[in-house]
Amino acid sequence: MNRTRLEAFSDGVLAIIITIMVLEIHVPIGSDFAALKPLFPVVLSYLLSFIYIGIYWNNHHHMMHTVKNVTGGILWANLHLLFWLSLIPFTTGWIGENHFAPIPMAVYGIGLLMAAIAYFILQTEIIRTQGENSLLARAVGSDIKGKMSPILYVLAIASNFVSQWISGGLYVLVALIWLIPDRRIEVILKNEHESSPGKK
Repeated sequence: MNRTRLEAFSDGVLAIIITIMVLEIHVPIGSDFAALKPLFPVVLSYLLSFIYIGIYWNNHHHMMHTVKNVTGGILWANLHLLFWLSLIPFTTGWIGENHFAPIPMAVYGIGLLMAAIAYFILQTEIIRTQGENSLLARAVGSDIKGKMSPILYVLAIASNFVSQWISGGLYVLVALIWLIPDRRIEVILKNEHESSPGKK
C-alpha cells in the first residue's frame, strides 16, 4: 500500500484538531483590552498545544518519507497515535477554562504521555516492517529525545500536585526540546538520494 493516503488522512485529522482548538477561544464580551484578560489562560493553553501538534505533524511528515510500504500494523499504529492527539483539544480546553488547575493539568500530561508512547509504537512498527537497516532505523539511532520525553511527562504529572509552575515548565521544556531542529531523517534521506545509482 502507498503511504499517500495515510499521510493525507493524518494531515486532515491534525488540521481538524487545530481547528477545534481555536474554536474553543470564544470572542470576548467587550471592546477594550480588559475583556481579553479572562482569555489569557485559554490562549496560553492553545499556544502550547498548537506547538505540540506542529511538532507531531513535522516529525510524522519526516518519518513517513522513510516508509516504502504501508502495512496493516502501521495503519493501526498511526490510528492509535491520532486517537491520543485527537484528545488534545479537550484537555487543552479543560486546562484553559480552569486556569491550569491540578487535575486538568495532570490529565493534559497523561494525554501527552500517551501520544508520545503511541508515536514510539508507530516508529517501532515502521522499523520492524522496514528492517533494522532501514532508513528510519538508521536515522533514529539511540533516540535520546524520544526516551527523555516520557520521563519528563511523568515528572510533570507527578509534580503537578506540588506546583503547577513546575509541571507547566516541564511541559514547555519538552516542547522546546523538540522545537530544536532534528535533521537526522533529512540527512539520511539526502545521503540515500545522493548515493542512489540513478543519481546523475
